[in-house]
Amino acid sequence: MANDDTRTVGERGQVTLPKELRDRFDIRGGDEVVVRESDGRIVVEKPITRSDLAEGYRQRAERDGRLDRELASVSSEADEELGDAPEW
Repeated sequence: MANDDTRTVGERGQVTLPKELRDRFDIRGGDEVVVRESDGRIVVEKPITRSDLAEGYRQRAERDGRLDRELASVSSEADEELGDAPEW
């Protein structure tokens, strides 16, 4: 699909999304979309779903767990090399 795909707005303000975009973004009849203004443009996008949020949180938790394990390992190595921190 070309970047510029001109559509005609119907009497009731309706516009048909190109089939290629509906397929690419998995938008089916009856699905909800978000319509908003951004920097003087009209943006149509799929809303963020609860499952999208849950997946994002799951990925963040996995990443944080990996980072926590890596830092614990580095901290342990530093303790072995430097000894305990002095009590000041």
